[in-house]
Amino acid sequence: MIPYSVFLLISGVIFTLAERFWPRRPQPVNRQGYGLDIVYAAFNAEVVGALVAIWLTGLYAGTHFLAWREPLSLNAIGRQPEWVQILALLTVKDFLQWNIHNMLHRVPALWEFHKTHHSTEVMDWLSNWRFHWLEIVVYQAILYLPANLLGFSAPVTFGCAVISTTIGHFAHANLRWRIGPLKYIINSPEMHIWHHVHPEAGPQNRNFAISFAVWDWLFHTAYVPAQPPERLGLAKG
Repeated sequence: MIPYSVFLLISGVIFTLAERFWPRRPQPVNRQGYGLDIVYAAFNAEVVGALVAIWLTGLYAGTHFLAWREPLSLNAIGRQPEWVQILALLTVKDFLQWNIHNMLHRVPALWEFHKTHHSTEVMDWLSNWRFHWLEIVVYQAILYLPANLLGFSAPVTFGCAVISTTIGHFAHANLRWRIGPLKYIINSPEMHIWHHVHPEAGPQNRNFAISFAVWDWLFHTAYVPAQPPERLGLAKG
C-alpha cells in the first residue's frame, strides 16, 4: 500500500489539473478560502492518518487475542475476495455516513459543528477537507473500528478509504462533468453542488450522499436541476 499522504498528493494534482481543463465556473486555483482549506486538509488528513495507524496497529496486535471470533463467524468476511470486502464495507460505511450526515443537518447541536463544512462560498475539490475535526473522529470511531472486529483486512479498509476520499474530491470538484445514469449511483459535482447551495438560492437539506447517491434517490432527498446554483455558503447572522 502506498502511504495515504502520497495518495492525497497524487489525487490533488489530478483534480487540480482536471479543474483547469473542464471547470464548471472560471475561478483561479488560489480562489477565496484556498489557504484556509489547505490548513484544514493538512490537519484533517493527519488526523485521519493517525487514527488509521492506530486502527491498523490494533488489528494486527489483536489477531491472536481475538481468536474467539472464528466460532462466532464474525471473521467470515475476511475470507471473501478483497473486492467483495471493499464493496461490502464501502456500502455499509456509506449508508451509516449518509444517516449521520442527515443528522448533522437536522439536529441543531450537531449542525453547529457541521456548518464549518458549509462555510465555503467558492468550491473545488479541496473543499472536501473543510470540516470540524470532531466529524472525522466520529466517522472513524463508528465506522472503521468495527471493521476490525468484523474481520476486514487492512488493505481492504485502506482501499475503502481511498475510494471514499476520491469520490469526495470528485463530488466537491469545480467540474462541469455530468455522469448520465451513473448519477443515480455515484455522488457527483452536478449533485453535490446543490447540497452546498446558499439558503437564499435553493432548497436546503438535500443530497446527503457521501459516496453513493442511491440513498438520496431511495429516500427522496435528491435534488439535481439542470443548472448549478448561483450562490453557495451560509446565511449571514
